Amino acid sequence: MAKDDLIGGALWEEYSQKVSDRMNNPEHRGEITQTEAAKKDGKLIVADYGAESCGDAVRLYWLVENDTDKIIDAKFKSFGCGTAIASSDMMVELCLGKTVDEALKITNIDVEQALRDDPDTPAVPGQKMHCSVLAYDVIKKAASIHKGVDMSTLETETIVCECARVTLGTIKEVIKINDLKTVEEITNYTKAGAFCKSCIKPGGHEDREYYLVDILTETRAEMDGKVTPVVSQTTFKNMTIIQKSKAVDAIIDKDIRPMLMMDGGNMEVLDIKEEDENIDIYIRYLGACSGCATSSTGTLYAIESVLKQKLDDSIRVLPI
Repeated sequence: MAKDDLIGGALWEEYSQKVSDRMNNPEHRGEITQTEAAKKDGKLIVADYGAESCGDAVRLYWLVENDTDKIIDAKFKSFGCGTAIASSDMMVELCLGKTVDEALKITNIDVEQALRDDPDTPAVPGQKMHCSVLAYDVIKKAASIHKGVDMSTLETETIVCECARVTLGTIKEVIKINDLKTVEEITNYTKAGAFCKSCIKPGGHEDREYYLVDILTETRAEMDGKVTPVVSQTTFKNMTIIQKSKAVDAIIDKDIRPMLMMDGGNMEVLDIKEEDENIDIYIRYLGACSGCATSSTGTLYAIESVLKQKLDDSIRVLPI
């Protein structure tokens, strides 16, 4: 496909040739089956992750060698824009040959820089950096499944700017050390807010838990001896879809998935919808759970009970 067929005018020039090549001819798109994994004496990991803000989603297949924990094969499927395809393809390439712990060190910045034609020119425009973040997040999802832990435990600090992976602690420290007074100064020092800009203030292409304008106000207040919290706790019902999804995933990874995996089963969340007074969570059983007689009775009741207790009593769990 020619450049002009994808993006018109000068905007095309903001995409590297590597991005173009990989979106048109991805090298690692496909899937790995359980039969293939058994032949290679490896553990098959299948992880799904999606971005609510743009509808892009990626499924990552890892074949992990049993003795070494090394990723000996990897594939992906991506649903979304060409940049998501290119980023996912490069992400898979960076994972190959690494151990799971080594793959966890791959960041979205690594993915974007690997897609550059030259070191000093970004591979994609700022508003598309979230595609490389998607690739980064699905690595964490796959690693959490492999380790049998909550995905959130693999993120040790609160990330404010997903595009540049800048933490809350870093931003507050930089403000204090350098006596910063504007958001523009924060961006110059940390690169937070330099790409998609959703973390600067409310109203961007996706909702954030923390915004630079609020962090700056709060930190300046702390520096002046006037501490005024700006981020309040919110109920599950009042969360955005993104926040609801992360909250549900966290509970499933911590309290539900380990129970299912003990019997060779698993599950995935397909959708979350509000229906009148209820919050409906649509799930799909995987592995042994998909054919289990209790999947629509005892197991379903247990999953729903945990989510109601931990999040909201109006939750209904609906298997598909």
